[in-house]
Amino acid sequence: MYFFCSTLSIALIQFLSICTFKEALFTKITSFPAPDIPTISKSYSKTSESITVAFPEVPGAMGYIIRAETKTGTFFSETLVSSSPGTMQGLQPYTEYEISILSKNAGGRSQPSYPVDQRTVVVAPSLNTSSPSNTSIEATWEPVDHAVEYIFVIIEEGTGNRIDINTTQTILELDNLQAGTNYTIKVQALDDEGRLGDAQTFSQLTRPATPKVLDVRIDALGRSGTTVFWLAVPGAASYTVTTSNNQTCTATFYSFCYIMPVFCGQNETVIVTAYNEAGASNPSELAEFLTYPCPPNNTLIEEYGPGNCSVVWDEVQMAQYYMTYVKWNDDQEKICNTTGTTCMFECACGYTFISFVIPYNKVGGSPIIELFNYTSAPCCPDSLNITLVSTETVEIEWTEGRGAELYQVTAEETNDIIHCNDTEPLCALSDLECDTTYSIKVTPCSEISGCNKTCTARTQVTAPCTPEVNDITQVTSSTYRVHFSTPNRVGTTYTITAKASGDTQTYKCESSDDSCDLTNLPCGTIFKVMGVAKSTSGERSLLGYEKTLETGPCCPDSCEVTQETQAMTNVSWSSAVGRGTAKCHTVENHCLMGCITCSTNYTVSMEAISSTGHKSECSFQGFSSSPCCPTHIKLYTILNNNTLNLRVSWRPQSALFYRHSVEVTGNGVPLNCDAAPGQKFCDVVGANCGVVYTVQVAPVLHDGTKVSFCQERTYSGECEFLTNHTVLLPQN
Repeated sequence: MYFFCSTLSIALIQFLSICTFKEALFTKITSFPAPDIPTISKSYSKTSESITVAFPEVPGAMGYIIRAETKTGTFFSETLVSSSPGTMQGLQPYTEYEISILSKNAGGRSQPSYPVDQRTVVVAPSLNTSSPSNTSIEATWEPVDHAVEYIFVIIEEGTGNRIDINTTQTILELDNLQAGTNYTIKVQALDDEGRLGDAQTFSQLTRPATPKVLDVRIDALGRSGTTVFWLAVPGAASYTVTTSNNQTCTATFYSFCYIMPVFCGQNETVIVTAYNEAGASNPSELAEFLTYPCPPNNTLIEEYGPGNCSVVWDEVQMAQYYMTYVKWNDDQEKICNTTGTTCMFECACGYTFISFVIPYNKVGGSPIIELFNYTSAPCCPDSLNITLVSTETVEIEWTEGRGAELYQVTAEETNDIIHCNDTEPLCALSDLECDTTYSIKVTPCSEISGCNKTCTARTQVTAPCTPEVNDITQVTSSTYRVHFSTPNRVGTTYTITAKASGDTQTYKCESSDDSCDLTNLPCGTIFKVMGVAKSTSGERSLLGYEKTLETGPCCPDSCEVTQETQAMTNVSWSSAVGRGTAKCHTVENHCLMGCITCSTNYTVSMEAISSTGHKSECSFQGFSSSPCCPTHIKLYTILNNNTLNLRVSWRPQSALFYRHSVEVTGNGVPLNCDAAPGQKFCDVVGANCGVVYTVQVAPVLHDGTKVSFCQERTYSGECEFLTNHTVLLPQN
């Protein structure tokens, strides 16, 4: 066992005496002598917390005790060692200790050796290291107590190159080092006795070398962004790429990265900076790069003359040339490659054109962000047939013009009031002036391009005006001279007819003047005398008023109205004349009336006019015109679960809600659907690309009858520009 004595000198001496007495008593009892007192041959300090003692071994000793104490008695410690040399740990830096050694065996321990004085060495500096640049390292430290100099050994990792530096300063700056390289720094302090203190090792990495930009590539479609490539440098852990518009990207394992998104029309610069745990390298030299041009602004299609169009757009910065694409709805195409801002092309009437402009530079072309549509004015009808169906009503029929959705029929002599506004190529102009030359024009219109005002007018002369019998004078007993008006142009022939009531025989006379004589008239008979005019082309006027006294005529027993088109009806009756908002004058028991408005309630009234000019007002049960055909008919494609369907939409024109029947025919295959009242679209399933579809949308009356005169529309189902929701363009 070990005994520790008091730090006080007197107590220590007393305690040692007691220890010696106990050991002597133990030896006496066991008859085993204590070993001899060893001697210290050498003592030294290798670290700031230890002292090593060398001594010759003592015969019979089983171990040795190194004793250290301060001269002030503030510290006392013993350490058991087995042989020489022995080291005592746990001491204080740069502190002087009195060192002695004792030998020990089973008989006890010897007396302490003669003491020697030994001071521990100083501690090592604690360095703070950094790399201010990619070729330098800086180390700083707090001064070490009792140190007079600092010894450095710097070794370059991987090469073994060594740098030895001694300094009395507390800062060390190392220059001309390798970039991105790790350096091992060993440092010791030297005390005023010339002894090296503790050694401590530090590692410091220099900053990476400056990278070099190799290439900048722009994805023309912008999907993968701007790719920046650079030359990798040693010691770099990561790289950061920065553009002049503050876009960045980083990379660790690769010497390239992507900058997203790509902005069009940019002239930018880019730098690359390498990083490691020491910090950032110097940025690379600026590398310039150009992005693809932006799409042009204010692109439009202009028709500057009949059949001559051009695509125009604003000039685009950084664009070297432009590619302009124009496609007709019948698959014709034109491509312009120009450095200007105009592309001219022929644009015949009745076509729809799709166009887009792509500016290009050395990087590539701009993305297509917008398609521009233009529809030329609908074509004028190829043929126009005008028929005089009654004295003051003409019927106009024509062939359909390409691109026309609606036709307006006007006559210049009626102040260009629209007499027909219909989808059918048929129109009746009624209530015209007799013996008048009319300039009649058919104007085709479409919803997109408006109306074509350039169509040529055709002239038509109406039937002669009815002559009126002014006076009848007797020439002889059987001859009467009839005086009448002559309201028509020179060359018109007038025929006067006299007919007795209940008699089938008629009496006539003709003249180009204002009178003629009726001869051989029987006496005692009441005649109805009237006149009619005949033009040089053979057209006849209505019969004039009868010059006789008679009771007023009877009204017709019945009146029937049949709708021929959306804007025209055929009115027939048992006898007499019908007239209303739409007017016609005739001696027949039917007439064709235009200017009818669809989905409208009408009343029917007539004037029956006697031969003497007396009139009878006749009223009949009214009628309702058929529902209006819908307008704004559009055909869409809808991609639903990769299945191409068609959607037909329209704008109802009737005030009342009707069901609508939709018939879609493509390649002879009908695809039909019905829409409930108030619904403005319906879908058909099973569409195909590249098919021309015929579409008819018609109201269905409450009794199930479908309106028969609604126009069919034709659409092209091309898929080249289809998206998930695409409007198909009409072909007519």
